[in-house]
Amino acid sequence: MPKLSDLHYYQQYCVSYIETHETAAIFLDCGLGKTIITLTAAVDLLFDSFEVHRILVVAPLRVARDTWPAEIRKWEHLSGLTYAVAVGNSRERKAALLQGADVTIINRENLGWLIDDSGIPFTYDMVVLDELSSFKNHKSKRFRALMKVRPKVKRIIGLTGTPSSNGLMDLWAEFKALDQGQRLGRFITQYRTAYFMPDKRNGEIIYSYKPLPYAEDAIYRKISDITISMKSTDHLKMPELISTQYEVQLSAEERKRYEELKNDLVLELHGDEITAANAATLTGKLSQLANGAIYSDDGKIIEFHDRKLDALEDIIEAANGKPLLVAYWFRHDLERIRRWFDVREIKSSQDIDDWNAGNIPVAVIHPASAGHGLNLQSGGSTLVWFGLTWSLELYQQTNARLWRQGQKSRTVVIQHIVTASTIDGQILNALKRKDKTQSALIAAVKAVMR
Repeated sequence: MPKLSDLHYYQQYCVSYIETHETAAIFLDCGLGKTIITLTAAVDLLFDSFEVHRILVVAPLRVARDTWPAEIRKWEHLSGLTYAVAVGNSRERKAALLQGADVTIINRENLGWLIDDSGIPFTYDMVVLDELSSFKNHKSKRFRALMKVRPKVKRIIGLTGTPSSNGLMDLWAEFKALDQGQRLGRFITQYRTAYFMPDKRNGEIIYSYKPLPYAEDAIYRKISDITISMKSTDHLKMPELISTQYEVQLSAEERKRYEELKNDLVLELHGDEITAANAATLTGKLSQLANGAIYSDDGKIIEFHDRKLDALEDIIEAANGKPLLVAYWFRHDLERIRRWFDVREIKSSQDIDDWNAGNIPVAVIHPASAGHGLNLQSGGSTLVWFGLTWSLELYQQTNARLWRQGQKSRTVVIQHIVTASTIDGQILNALKRKDKTQSALIAAVKAVMR
């Protein structure tokens, strides 16, 4: 059982930072141990300085259910910490809340229920937002609920490795949740006016904004006094990360049909009609076609090609029994993969344990349900992207299930199955472009430890 003395120096630094900042944004790369850092600071604040009395952790469902409890049980210096996990049905959640534990852990989807509907007074004086990026939408129910009780909260910590996955606009709501608008303004309109200019528009209707030339530096300066940032490559001997592409080609007829949908927004395939109502729908339909199947207008799965399944078969064969983690995006991806291969989806705690024990040769995972916080590095070192996501946050977090501290292999391979000359290439390029803004933010607020 690891002890307090086993914490890395940078982790001890972060613990001290949290203890000396009532409001803290902790931007730590995946694998740097955000959970144990926060729990160590929590123990000190609860039992040494007596600055807080009850702590609420808000996290993605699987992270709330599995990761936080596992970390508390794992470390010797946390043995006196009581905790309750408020997930499940209403009765189970209420029972957990009424335990009066030092730390109550709830999934983010139920934060609104806790504050508005549970009937139990909100008495937490410290709140931890595990995945601060979950609060980037100021119109969401969870954000609005949090802001109702935010004045009651003495200490608040926002944890994430991906603070601005879709650009600087995300930061306003995240920091409003932390400092109630002190640094980036109380209203989104103030923030937009100060740091952005209209980009795409139709007459008076503005669809998007782009940062003004000085915006990045100005925003980083505003938030730097409560923000600490570190990258795993700075502090850990990380395994080498190799990113590759396995390119597959459409036939001439398949290319013709793909271009037909792209140009006409309507495609007839095997007697079924597929319609794309707008640009957003079109990108989704084209992505489906690139993967090999598509939903018709009446919800039927229409198979288009098997190129990616053939590629996955080659990759599995080349692995020669070495465990593979396969990321899929559409439900029909999963159904077709299951039909071709003997795979198991990572969904439950038992699935996670079996994968890490090396008992699952080929596992499949959906980024949206397992992107954050799950420790899968013990089970394998190769991730195959069968279907890509536009979300930089989900993309990076899913990769970090394997490329993280504790990975036993010297090399982690991220392999992308890409259909040539399709939207797959645009998605990969978009992910790279978004990463530039994210990297700039993290670099600007990097912790300087002396």
